[in-house]
Amino acid sequence: MSQANNSQAQVEAMIEDIKGRLKMATAAAMQASAFSVEQYDDIKDIHDIVMSKSNFSISEMEALVSELGKLRRS
Repeated sequence: MSQANNSQAQVEAMIEDIKGRLKMATAAAMQASAFSVEQYDDIKDIHDIVMSKSNFSISEMEALVSELGKLRRS
């Protein structure tokens, strides 16, 4: 997907979807604005995984949150 068609608003909306679906206890610490449109494709991949499943094991949640943490801007 071309980054030219992606926006910061789309990235932030995907992060909010992920936080909602995972019911993250640390959701407040993971601000959507901390993610860059430059990571759109990686965030989209995580978003697609999260939205495709209804339940997650603890290890799956930890892995997803870990991946999101790696994508956050410092």
